[in-house]
Amino acid sequence: MTTTGMEARTTFARSPQLARRQRLSNIARWVFLATTVSSLFVLLFLGIDLARSGAGRIGWDFFTSFPSRNASAAGLRSSLIGSAWLLAMTVLFTVPISVGTAVWIEEFAPRNRFMDFVKLNLANLAGVPSIIFGVLGLVVFARLFGLGPSLLTGALTLFLMIMPMTVIASQEAIRQVPPSLREGSLALGLTEWQTTWYQVLPTAAPGILTGVILGVSRAAGETAALIMIGAFAFIAFDNTSPFDSFTTLPIQIYNWTVRPQPAFQEIAASGIIVLMVLVLAFNLTAAVIRERFRR
Repeated sequence: MTTTGMEARTTFARSPQLARRQRLSNIARWVFLATTVSSLFVLLFLGIDLARSGAGRIGWDFFTSFPSRNASAAGLRSSLIGSAWLLAMTVLFTVPISVGTAVWIEEFAPRNRFMDFVKLNLANLAGVPSIIFGVLGLVVFARLFGLGPSLLTGALTLFLMIMPMTVIASQEAIRQVPPSLREGSLALGLTEWQTTWYQVLPTAAPGILTGVILGVSRAAGETAALIMIGAFAFIAFDNTSPFDSFTTLPIQIYNWTVRPQPAFQEIAASGIIVLMVLVLAFNLTAAVIRERFRR
């Protein structure tokens, strides 16, 4: 390096502008650290408060008893069964349609302005509030199709709600597949569909499964959309059909929290603990699947 270049570099290093940038960088680092620590502190405080309020109520009877007007006898049986039905049906709709849409867009769809418009609207739909999907489910599925406040209506509504984010996640996973893998497969004589089925999808599976599981975990905690379609009901029976009325764990918790009696507030805290464990289990499953497929 020439002497002139070294002098210019030294002058720049001592410039007030660089010093100001370094100060701002240090300030930003401490601000972000303080924000993270504050968030963790709030979560820890809420977790301890929930554990004190509701941990003592959790037991086998709490999972096997139906809701009741008597807080000491109330349980989560119907809401757990309803949630299991609802999430299973949501996955049944979400996986083939969302993954198929992502595969078609990335592998087979033409590259034109119309497809750019479709991708833009998918991104916009991912940010739409859930209550809007609830209104859509009420108007289209519950009333127009005559399904009423049934499990099928709830599953279709949740499917529409999480479809944009699962499609986007699947698209990103498919884009990460190296082009050389496709080119090598086609060079060996496989068709475009065989290349997609045997090469692209297995390689993109970790990202696709992660997106689906995270979408389902969002659906597991959904309340507003289901209340809109009429799922806010007292259910004291086991669901046996997709056309049954239903309740879910978040709705049952909401039902208990709106009651003024302290006993119902305690069992609501117990239900929140159960819901948090289930959602964390979904997220942990997504992380495990992603890491296992990557290895």
